[in-house]
Amino acid sequence: MSERIDEQTDAAAADAREANPYAPPRAQASSGEPVATPLSERSTAWRYYVCGLLLLATTINYLDRQALANTGFLIKAELGLSNEQYGDLEFCFGVAFAVGALFFGWLADRTGVRWLYPAVLLLWSVMGYCTGLVSTFAGLLWCRTLLGLFEAGHWPCALKTTQRFLTRRERTLGNSILQSGSSVGAIITPILAWALVTDEPGSWTKLFKVVGLTGMVWIFFWLTAFRKRDFEGPPIEPIAESNDTTAERPRQSFWSVIFSARFVALLVMVFAINTCWHVFRVWMPIFLYEGRGYEKESNFIFNSAFYFATDVGCIAAGIATVWLTKRNWGVNGARLLVYTCCALCTATSVAIYWLPAGWALTAVLLTVAAGSLGLFPCYYSFSQELSIEHQGKISGVLGSFAWVTVAVLHKYNGRFIDAALKLDPAHAYDLGMMLSGLCPLLGTVGMLLLWNRGGSKEDRHGDTETRS
Repeated sequence: MSERIDEQTDAAAADAREANPYAPPRAQASSGEPVATPLSERSTAWRYYVCGLLLLATTINYLDRQALANTGFLIKAELGLSNEQYGDLEFCFGVAFAVGALFFGWLADRTGVRWLYPAVLLLWSVMGYCTGLVSTFAGLLWCRTLLGLFEAGHWPCALKTTQRFLTRRERTLGNSILQSGSSVGAIITPILAWALVTDEPGSWTKLFKVVGLTGMVWIFFWLTAFRKRDFEGPPIEPIAESNDTTAERPRQSFWSVIFSARFVALLVMVFAINTCWHVFRVWMPIFLYEGRGYEKESNFIFNSAFYFATDVGCIAAGIATVWLTKRNWGVNGARLLVYTCCALCTATSVAIYWLPAGWALTAVLLTVAAGSLGLFPCYYSFSQELSIEHQGKISGVLGSFAWVTVAVLHKYNGRFIDAALKLDPAHAYDLGMMLSGLCPLLGTVGMLLLWNRGGSKEDRHGDTETRS
């Protein structure tokens, strides 16, 4: 009798997997009996509602960040800043972000994200608002530094959340939704700037104050979305697929992860994608205004179009990854193919030097935009393959590395531009943007050389089993 029941149970499970192969796997006890967990009670709709909250958090993060990029040319003129001083603002923001990524990554692993996430969002919103109260370079520098410190807490908290609540196949799409908030914020910021910033001196401060107040609403929705037990027990799926769902994965030491070949591959990738993304984010509005002669209003409008294209690229990357896995591609193989296609899009930046203001320049910049944000969900999903217990610290170390290198890059890029303006004002901004667009291809090379040298035999089986 019991054998017959087991056969019926196995047949029902097989039918369910065939009907929906992307449904979250159910935990099993050593006897093989399904075990109810707090997360197994949650619906798919609820899990994507959580992704929506993460999208809004990223949007607020970028509203605060892009407020300076969109009003930078006005602030430079009003406070009398050089390009090197403007680069210093981004340098200090980046260094503080690097420190914050390490600290909040460690804190996220130690305390969890239920209370930490709203706390860091509150702190960075306060610093965003305070930026609208300053009138000196020193005050501006302090506000941007502390903003960078607290904004760094967003990514460890967000990635631990998607790792916990989404399956492996869902994570790239979930990370796409999360990351697309950056472009939503970057689209909204120029529109807000257009509505609030006038020719009156000091009008740019209104933008920072309005943006700083938006974070308070998000905190309410986050605190009401979760139960305490949603953060108890294991995540919804292990980091690698395995035929033996009853087996417990051995606990890894943090240092064994840090010194693995896979982590080195991710260091290359995170440097490459952040160099491309942040050079365009910080310098493109000034490049259009001073390098190609766009008017202030045209600059605001094109910035919204640029970030709309980034959003399209980001969501398309997530959908493409799911589409490929449904056609028997391995999860990581699908991620790498999508990543490489995005890198080829950003490499079109090499044409910028030869393009004056016009439709051709617009087409190239929008292509770069779509590729530059599509890279990130692939990178995040690769990073979530390394460890569950150390995800916060891994995100923190990778983010810290990226921001230190990018911060130095901004400073010396600003110095280079100041020197180039004396020789060739029309193309002073071009070289940095051209080279930064080529960088993401380094990420593909790093993954091809290093990824399969790291990881366990079980992980590599998980990468390939859907192709068999």
